[in-house]
Amino acid sequence: MKCSTTNNQTSNSESKGNLKWWQLSLVGVGCTIGTGYFLGSSIGIGLTGPSIVFSFLLAAIGTYIVFNLLAKMTAKDPQEGSFCYYSGKAFGRWARFSCGWNYWCSNILIMGSQLIALSILTQLWLPDVPLWIFAAGYAVLSIFVVFLGTKSFDKVEDILAVIKTAAIIMFILLGAAALLGWVSGGPQEKPDFPNTGKELFPEGFPGFWASLIYAFYAFGGIEVIGLMAIRLKKKEEAPKAGSIMLLLLAVIYILSLGLAVTMVSFHAFDPNESPFVTALDDYNLSFFPHVFNAAIIIAGFSTMTAALFGVTTLLVTIAKDGDAPAVFSKKIKFKELPLAALGLGTAGLLASVITALLVPEKIYEYITTAAGILLLYNWSFIILSAFRVLGKEKMISRIVSIGGLVLLLAAVSGTLVDKSVRPGFFISLLLIVIIGGVTVWMSRRWKKSNQPG
Repeated sequence: MKCSTTNNQTSNSESKGNLKWWQLSLVGVGCTIGTGYFLGSSIGIGLTGPSIVFSFLLAAIGTYIVFNLLAKMTAKDPQEGSFCYYSGKAFGRWARFSCGWNYWCSNILIMGSQLIALSILTQLWLPDVPLWIFAAGYAVLSIFVVFLGTKSFDKVEDILAVIKTAAIIMFILLGAAALLGWVSGGPQEKPDFPNTGKELFPEGFPGFWASLIYAFYAFGGIEVIGLMAIRLKKKEEAPKAGSIMLLLLAVIYILSLGLAVTMVSFHAFDPNESPFVTALDDYNLSFFPHVFNAAIIIAGFSTMTAALFGVTTLLVTIAKDGDAPAVFSKKIKFKELPLAALGLGTAGLLASVITALLVPEKIYEYITTAAGILLLYNWSFIILSAFRVLGKEKMISRIVSIGGLVLLLAAVSGTLVDKSVRPGFFISLLLIVIIGGVTVWMSRRWKKSNQPG
């Protein structure tokens, strides 16, 4: 998921423990921001209206609870396997196995979500070209980049992370200037600042409930920063790095979305267009949609390609641990490429292209919803693992952790409220049932072979 390869594909020769806490915070901000925020937030706005800012505030709190627990476990027992390792330590091999495969599946869906998002954004310039054609093009290009295996890819990722952050800052500055009357144009009927319950929650509580999953999805990537925390000079500074990172993310997310929903009526937002483009659509800023769209596409492509690197390397790690067939750990001589693992990741991309061909209109909502739910399943495992790994915590810490679980449950269950996003819940449920079934089957095999399970 966002920047998931930054840690996974770091070469063994690269020294560990050389990262300062503020560097991890900045890397985290760049890695977390993705098309899930740039485009997925439009779906959330359509579901709940201006109250989307409260959805993001609750998501920031829930995300902080998850990261804080992960950071504490990292500080106590630094491990490269991070949350998968801790789940195994807490509950046994079955938990490590299911956690690893759930994370792999969630990354496949996130990769597909990014692919569809890129295709939707490209239609701004070529609206008559079918979605699946763009999806196929981006998929082929992404696979080609992975085959090149350039060592400078991480540096390019850092540059593109800056582009993503700069795009949001550009919108905040332009949005503020537009509201102050420094930019000509604007909607004919400017909406009043929402200051009543009906104006803040035009779709009522059910709409607000359903929007939570998209707010949490925008923070997806926090568990990857947990993986990177092992590279900190001082492991005990992991909680501080996460706190600053989440504060920065929450501020720029809530500020930019607050501006967007104040500038135009929430009915104007289109799930197939970035809310920030919509907000400035009626102002005399003809350059903005194109520059902003290009910035998102460039950065989104890097995110998707990073995800492909990530699922490939993750599968190699799972295979080395004995939780996947050994063939996936083997590499060919060309660029030391794990061809089998890459092939399985490519199959996931291909599935997204085919789905875009068959169900082009709602596919982004479905995949994004399912990816967000699988992500939150893993986050729930992090909280539950912390109860055992960290031992006896203060009562207030346990209450906060339980509050985090309640927020995650609220976000997952909210997808059942709105019929437009409900299919995403059933997609995630199907994958969980499959992973659960395979886990039970593997547990029996481990028991027969006297392996710990």
